Amino acid sequence: MIWRGLPNAISLARLLASPVLIALMLRGRETPFKWLLVAAMLSDILDGFLARYYGLQSKRGAFLDSTADVLLSVTAVLGVVRFRPEFVSVHYKPLLFVLGLYFGEVLGALWRYGRLSSFHSYLARAAGQTQGVFVACLFFVGYIEWLFYAMIAISAVAYAEEILLLFLLPTWKPDVRGVYWVLSSKKGKGESNEPLPGR
Repeated sequence: MIWRGLPNAISLARLLASPVLIALMLRGRETPFKWLLVAAMLSDILDGFLARYYGLQSKRGAFLDSTADVLLSVTAVLGVVRFRPEFVSVHYKPLLFVLGLYFGEVLGALWRYGRLSSFHSYLARAAGQTQGVFVACLFFVGYIEWLFYAMIAISAVAYAEEILLLFLLPTWKPDVRGVYWVLSSKKGKGESNEPLPGR
């Protein structure tokens, strides 16, 4: 059925949104940029929900979703730098710290597996959702201090966990719940590490 391909279609649309967002950013079109960015971030939640709810997780879907996530993340960072330079100039240290962890995990996965990790752990999804809320608030409402530091803390822990997962999983395995479940599975405690309810 057509709807079975909907999660991947949404991921593909998010992937294709990145060059449009970059073009809007380069032209200084903040209003359409922020609306399209928020729509793209919301679509990340939607495609994951549909994949989990209908049991449509797949390696192809995980790869497509992760690729779209990386491109959208880079685009969002560039957009914040372009349209909110005053925010970046004040908070660049924690931002660089989290970005270092993020891109460290990306490069580590490419080195270890030859592809993006696509772990989609619980913490990583929480980080992505918190980042989306913060970026949307930054563009539409303004800077919210407690939300910023909550986003930094959750993101740092999530990316540190993903880096640890690179060491724990010798072969590529998408959609894992997190370190606890991987360790439990390795110890044979009966915990399942089957593909997570998520992509």
